[in-house]
Amino acid sequence: MKFLVDAHLPFGLVKWLRTRGHDVIHTSELPQKNKTEDADIIQLSIEQNRIVVSKDEDFYKHFILKGQPSKILLLTMGNIVNNELISLFEKNIEQIENDLQQNKIVELSNDSVTVHF
Repeated sequence: MKFLVDAHLPFGLVKWLRTRGHDVIHTSELPQKNKTEDADIIQLSIEQNRIVVSKDEDFYKHFILKGQPSKILLLTMGNIVNNELISLFEKNIEQIENDLQQNKIVELSNDSVTVHF
């Protein structure tokens, strides 16, 4: 899978996803770095067929209004230390991967993985 990880998420998540064999870009690796506008993130995700990984509900709202980006992994666990975030991914990655293959929006919270579309 190809992911685009938003600015407010740690680069450690990018590294971890890469160890799983995924093609991952963090906004800090883009020309505008972590100041990349949401519209540019959406456009890049469309051009490169990437799943946007973010805590920012604006991406969800934009999807509802315009059907873009094509896929979102929305993280709704609130503030969390990096090790706990990685642990949530470790526990749920297989379900996340399976759900994202067939659905547009998947939400990861502290205690569940939920499909929205």
